[in-house]
Amino acid sequence: MALRDILMVTDLSGEQQAVKYGIELAARCDAHATGLALSYEPVVPAFAAAPVPVDFIEQSRQHALAAAQKSLETFNELARLGGVKAEGRLAEVITGGPMEPVLRHCRLTDLIVVGQDNPDQPEPMRELLIETALFESGVPVLIIPYIGAPAPKFENVLVAWDGSSTATRAVQAALPILALAKKVTVLIINKGSKMAGEPGADMATYLARHSLNVTVDVITNTQTTVAETLLNYVSDNGKDLVVMGGYGHSRVREFLFGGATRDILAAMTVPVLMAH
Repeated sequence: MALRDILMVTDLSGEQQAVKYGIELAARCDAHATGLALSYEPVVPAFAAAPVPVDFIEQSRQHALAAAQKSLETFNELARLGGVKAEGRLAEVITGGPMEPVLRHCRLTDLIVVGQDNPDQPEPMRELLIETALFESGVPVLIIPYIGAPAPKFENVLVAWDGSSTATRAVQAALPILALAKKVTVLIINKGSKMAGEPGADMATYLARHSLNVTVDVITNTQTTVAETLLNYVSDNGKDLVVMGGYGHSRVREFLFGGATRDILAAMTVPVLMAH
C-alpha cells in the first residue's frame, strides 16, 4: 500500500524539521499532508495555596492557542512552497493529561511524522507524545532528529532485524518507504547466542520478493550495547533511515520504552521509523 496520507506534528518553536521532512516525503509520494498543532492547556495544582484567577487561566490558554496557530501558519506556508495537498488541524491537550485528543487524529493516517525532542528547545510532553503515538495509534511513527535530515531520498536504508513480531510489524509498515529505497541492509546484532541457519536470510528473501535490493550484515559479540552498535553502524555506513520495532510495555497509563529504543531515540542522527 502506498503512502497517501501523512500526518505531521508541528513544533511550537524551532525550525520545524519534522514538518519539512514530512512535506518533502508527501511530495515524493503524492500524499496528502496534515499538520497537527497541539495547544497545551495549563493545569491548576489542587494544592495551590490560593485560587488561581480565572483570567490568568484563560490568558494562558489563549497564549497556548496562539502559539499552536502560529505553528500551523508555518506548516501551511511550507506545504504551499512544497506544492502538496495539505490541511492544518489543532488539538487542545491538558498538560500532563491524557493524549486521546491527539490519538483521534493519529489513528486514521498512513504515517505519523514527529520531531525528536530538542533539549535546547523542548516541546511540552514530546516524549509522552511519541510513546503514545507508537503504542496506541496503530500507525507507524517516523521520528526526525532535531538537527534535521537531508531530503528523503532513501539511498541507503537500514532494517534492524531480530526476528521478533515487533520488528516484523515495523518492516511491513515500512514497505511503502522501502519500495523507494535504492539499497536496503538488514542488520542483525548477535550478542553471542547461537543463531540457526543463515541469519537474516528469511527477511532478505521476503524483501527481495518485494523487488528490493537487499543485503544482510551480521555483527557478532560486540562489546557495546545494541543501541550503540546500531548507531555506530549507521554513522560508519552512511545510512539515511533506520527501520526498527519500538519496544516497551505499558503500566496503567504510563508507557515505558525498552532500553535500546530509548537510547536510540535519545542519540539518533538519522530518521527512525518505528512500529509496535
